[in-house]
Amino acid sequence: MTHSAGPSPRRAACPGPPPDPPVPGTADGLLTAPDDLLATRAGEGDEEAFAILVRRHSRPLLALASHTLGNVQDAEDAVQDAFISAWRSLPEFRHASAFSTWMYRITVNRCLNSLRRRPAPVPLDSVAEPAAPGTHGSPARAAEQDALTEALVNALGALEPQQRVCWILRELNGLPYEQIAHVTGTTEQTVRGRLYRARRSLKEALGPWR
Repeated sequence: MTHSAGPSPRRAACPGPPPDPPVPGTADGLLTAPDDLLATRAGEGDEEAFAILVRRHSRPLLALASHTLGNVQDAEDAVQDAFISAWRSLPEFRHASAFSTWMYRITVNRCLNSLRRRPAPVPLDSVAEPAAPGTHGSPARAAEQDALTEALVNALGALEPQQRVCWILRELNGLPYEQIAHVTGTTEQTVRGRLYRARRSLKEALGPWR
């Protein structure tokens, strides 16, 4: 007597191959692509690649422009102009420097052009005096801090524009001297000289608070 065979065991489905990692140049790969590749693609007319560069670098450029110009609206205009100029010039971008350095340089130029169109800066001798000793109550302390902040803003605004740019790039953005020289189109020795004069002027202007 033959016995009918039971149901055949179901074979386990074999998993398919793992998905390929994003390839630079595809939609997913562009998000993690290096600046050089994005700049090359943007120079060929790829608007998506350029949009990623804009999102990636807008924040530090806005910080630079805001501290240089002291006005958010002017800073936004300067950065927008810088990106428009970069988009038009990307086909000629030769990657002699990093894209970020190139953008710093364009933004600095836009800021300096904006400053040249402004009235003369506030002189250092107009900086307010600090509050008298012993007035450390809350209202007096707040007034003192406001005066100090205003003094710093006025002192920074009174710096020669090239000194101000070097100071901001070094003290606020943390750029090395070599990169600052490239951004400003000068030498490291010139950068060091401008930083020395900027620090000395700020020290003198803020002396009453020391």
